[in-house]
Amino acid sequence: MNKIDKLQELINESNNIVFFGGAGVSTASGLKDFRSKDGLYNEQDNNLNVSPEFMLSSVCFYSFTKEFYNYYKSKMNSLNAKPNIIHKYLSKLEKEGKLKAIITQNIDGLHQKAGSKNVLELHGTIHKNHCIKCNKEYPAEYVFNSIDIPKCTCGGLIKPNVVLYGEMLPNDFNIAIDYISKCDLLIVAGTSLTVEPASSLINYFHGKNLVIINNDNTPYDNKATLVINDDLSKVFNSLT
Repeated sequence: MNKIDKLQELINESNNIVFFGGAGVSTASGLKDFRSKDGLYNEQDNNLNVSPEFMLSSVCFYSFTKEFYNYYKSKMNSLNAKPNIIHKYLSKLEKEGKLKAIITQNIDGLHQKAGSKNVLELHGTIHKNHCIKCNKEYPAEYVFNSIDIPKCTCGGLIKPNVVLYGEMLPNDFNIAIDYISKCDLLIVAGTSLTVEPASSLINYFHGKNLVIINNDNTPYDNKATLVINDDLSKVFNSLT
């Protein structure tokens, strides 16, 4: 039995699946990942000539707001991206009652665009933004179409509901722990599993089968029932 057939068998057998995905899930939709050789973190193109991590930090947001927004608007705009085969397949699994939750490190909202309902966004979302002065909410279109720094009607600064470097993870992290600790099949895909605390979620899994699908090896491969080192789109295109 090949690895794709084995994965299909594990999915068929389980009615309590949780999916945990990273940036690799959205690359087939034309979005860049972060840590591959062509990823965002290997680009050094910003006015401050600092690391991409700093450009997406809370310090940069509050201290260099104009530079933050120049970078954020040029790199994080996924409004025109469309769900790919991975997003669509997971939505189908959820409708069938087999997939209980999607836990994502992505901020692009593509799982929801594909029709998934129970999506836990560990790093927040570009689609929600708020004024730090009066808390009025704004859609992503307002932020990305704004000239210079997006401001509220009250004059306050608008902040994306995205977890920046130096900020705490939202409550979705604790909910994710609960889902992972109770599922019997955990599928991890498109993540290097090197970024804490998100990668440590794997340690809460005590179910039957752990599947890791990624182009490269991860630090958790030795814990997995099945490891598939292949293109995610190719893998999910082969599933029924």
